Amino acid sequence: MSAKPQPPTSLPNSDDLREILAYWLRLRRVEKGWSQERLALECELDRTYVSAVERMRWNVSLSNLERFAKALGVPPWTLLAPPRQLSQDALK
Repeated sequence: MSAKPQPPTSLPNSDDLREILAYWLRLRRVEKGWSQERLALECELDRTYVSAVERMRWNVSLSNLERFAKALGVPPWTLLAPPRQLSQDALK
């Protein structure tokens, strides 16, 4: 059995969109209690792609950004907005 997903423990660099996207994907995914595999299934993407995006290895197309947002139930632009403070879930 895999370990419970953990939220990010630090804020992303506000000038790095890939880091910001990775932060929000992981945070929103963990808030839903989803694995990377589940997020990939919901987005109809490969799990390794989701992992690479969360590790900032890949640039993301706008259509995939829309897929992530739809699956997570958030407006797409929110996945690119720098967070103002660390999520309370990360502080637990």
